[in-house]
Amino acid sequence: MQRDTICTKIPARLDRLPWSRFHWIVIAGLGTAWILDGLEVNVVGAISSRISEHGAGTGLTEGDVSGWAASLYIAGACFGALVFGQLTDRFGRKRLFMVTLGIYLLGTVLTALTFSPAWFFAFRFVTGMGIGGEYSAINSAIDELIPAARRGRVDVSINGSYWLGGIGGSLLAVLMLNTAIFPVDLGWRLSFVLGAIIGLGVLVVRRNVPESPRWLFIHGREREAERIVDEIEQSVAEDTGEALPEPEGEPLEVRQRTTIPLPLIIRSVTTMYPRRSILGLSLFIGQAFIYNSVLFGFGNLLSLYFHTPSGNVPYYLAVFAAGNFAGALLLSPLFDVIGRKPMIAGTYLLSGVLLIVTGLLFRAHDLDDISFTACVCVVFFFASAGASAAYLTVSEVFPMETRALCIAVFYAIGTGIGGVIGPQVFSRMINTESYEQVFLALGLGAVMMFLGGIAELIFGVKAEGEALEDIARPLTVADADSTTSGGGPRAAPQPS
Repeated sequence: MQRDTICTKIPARLDRLPWSRFHWIVIAGLGTAWILDGLEVNVVGAISSRISEHGAGTGLTEGDVSGWAASLYIAGACFGALVFGQLTDRFGRKRLFMVTLGIYLLGTVLTALTFSPAWFFAFRFVTGMGIGGEYSAINSAIDELIPAARRGRVDVSINGSYWLGGIGGSLLAVLMLNTAIFPVDLGWRLSFVLGAIIGLGVLVVRRNVPESPRWLFIHGREREAERIVDEIEQSVAEDTGEALPEPEGEPLEVRQRTTIPLPLIIRSVTTMYPRRSILGLSLFIGQAFIYNSVLFGFGNLLSLYFHTPSGNVPYYLAVFAAGNFAGALLLSPLFDVIGRKPMIAGTYLLSGVLLIVTGLLFRAHDLDDISFTACVCVVFFFASAGASAAYLTVSEVFPMETRALCIAVFYAIGTGIGGVIGPQVFSRMINTESYEQVFLALGLGAVMMFLGGIAELIFGVKAEGEALEDIARPLTVADADSTTSGGGPRAAPQPS
C-alpha cells in the first residue's frame, strides 16, 4: 500500500557523521553475529570425534557429525536466510535481528541437551536458521547505519570477525575435550552452552541499536526516523565535542510504501540489475566453494597426509582462523581507499594463484604439516577479505527495499552450490590419498576464485564513499519520480 511522497535528508545526515561511540555500539551489537557462527562451526568440527564417542550420550557416529549434521546446519542457514531475509525487508531490521538471535539461542541450547541423533540433527538445523537469518538482517542494518566513507572497512572487517569465533571455537574445544576436567558426556555440551551465553550478552547490547532510519522513512514512519537520527546526531556531537557539518546534496524524494510487492522485488534483481546479479552469484559461489571445501577437509587432510594427531588439529585450525581474521582486518581499509573493484578482484585472483602454488608444492612433497598450514594461511589472508567483500557487494548494489532479501538469496544460492558441491568433491579427492588428486582439488578451488575475480573486473561497481541511494536508487524514489512527472507508478533504477 502506497502512502505520501516525502522529501528527506536522512541518508545524507547519517553518511556525514564522524566516527563515534554510537558506531562502536552498532559494531558490538551487530558484528558479533559472525563470531557466533565461527564459534559454532569450529566447535563442532573440533569436537566431532568426542560427540561421537561411546559414552557421549548422543548415539552419533563421526560421519553423522561431519556429514549429516554439517549439511543440515548449512541447509538451515540457507532456509533461514531466505525466510528472514524477506521478513527483514518487510518488517524492519531491528525486529528481525532480535528474532534471529533468539532462534540461534534456542537452537544452540537445545543442541546441548542432545540425547539422540534425530534431536541433534533437528537443532543443528534450527541453529543454522538463526545464523542464516542473521546474515541478511545484520548486513543490511550495518550498511544503513555506518557512514559511507567507512562502510567498506567496517563491513569487511565485521564479516571477517567470523574467524575470531573460529579461534575461540578451536581453543575452547581443546579445553572441553580434556577429560581430566570434564567427563566425556559433559564437556562438549558446555561448549554449546557457552556459545549461548555469549549470544545472550549480544542480545542485551542489541537493545541499544536503533531501527534503520532508512527503512523507517520508506515504510511511512518518517517521524520515527527523524527522531532516531536526531538522537544519533545529539549522541555523536556530545561524544566528539564538535559541531556536525551540514548534510550535502539535495533531499531524497520518495513515495512511501507500507509494503513492497514481492514481484517488484524479484524484478529488481532479475531484470533491472542482471549484471549485478551475475556478479553477486560469482562472488558468493567462489568463496563458498573454496571455504567449505578447505575448512571441512583441513583436519582430514592433515591426518591423512601428514599424520597429524587428531588432538592437535584444533591448534592448526586456530592458526588458520587467525590468518583469515588478520586478512579481513588489515586489508579492510583498502576497500575504501583503493576501491571496491581493484581490491575484490585482486583478492580473489591472488588467492587463486597462491592456492595453485600451494598445490604444486604439496604435489612435489615439499611441505610438512606446519609449512602446509602456513601456505594455506597466506592464501586465506587474501581470500578472507575477498569473501567478506562478497556480502558488502550484494548489500550495496541493490535497492534498499530488496537489500536483505538479496543478501539472503545470493548467500543461499552460493552456499547451496559451493557449500554443498565443494566439500563433496574435495573430500572424495582427498580421501584417495593421492597427492595428484589433492593438487587437482586445490586447482579446482583456484578456478572458482578466478571466476569470481573476473566477474568483479567485468561487472564490479564503484561504491567506495558513495551513498547507498546513489549506488542503487530505491524503488520508492523511482515511484516518486514517475508521480511528479505525471506518469503512473513505475520502477526505473540506474543501469545495471
